[in-house]
Amino acid sequence: MLHDIGTRLKERRVAAGMSLREMAREADVSPSFLSQIENGKSQPSVATLFSFASILGVKIDELFDDAAGGASAPEVPVMEVGDGQERDPARIWNNSAYTNRISLIHPSHRAQIAVAHGVHWERLAATPETSCNFMKLVYEPGSTSTEGGETVVHDGYEYGYILSGEFEVTIGNEVFVLREGESIGFDCSIPHVFRNIGDVPVEGIWFIHGTHINGTPGHRPTA
Repeated sequence: MLHDIGTRLKERRVAAGMSLREMAREADVSPSFLSQIENGKSQPSVATLFSFASILGVKIDELFDDAAGGASAPEVPVMEVGDGQERDPARIWNNSAYTNRISLIHPSHRAQIAVAHGVHWERLAATPETSCNFMKLVYEPGSTSTEGGETVVHDGYEYGYILSGEFEVTIGNEVFVLREGESIGFDCSIPHVFRNIGDVPVEGIWFIHGTHINGTPGHRPTA
């Protein structure tokens, strides 16, 4: 798997006309470390992969394609094609009506971001819009959405559905405890913070609309 990621990274670097030293300098890593990654001898962090993808102007998912090491691929939904319509698959998927507008991600290919200690997001779709974010979140026991437990505010609305665990959601002066099967939606301009108050990881499906999420930029502390 590491070799495949390194090979794809090198292919895209060369295609972009960047030397190994230039790429390393842009990503603030050593040339030897980048060489080890490209040769499958070292594993980059998620943050480093995001940096590489940004420098090369590609989606991070492109560095993971076919990198599951033989893992079985999910069943792909079948798009029905009516009589008289284009039947060449290459032309259908390259048609401007669909290019970059459909994103199917296998669990082993999900890009992840560590937001705080014990907290990470998994990207569930890689469509090109930047103001909508569809994610799976995981909070280890005792973890909070901010390192110091302070509340934050930002633009947009959040909607969440809890898959497992006990999730404490503080919004303004209100405190809610969500459990499996419960959901919530709220205006993100209200100060808020999340915390796992249980003994097992909290997992949830989260949708954030109307803000730009890239790590934690855009979140403003309220204290």
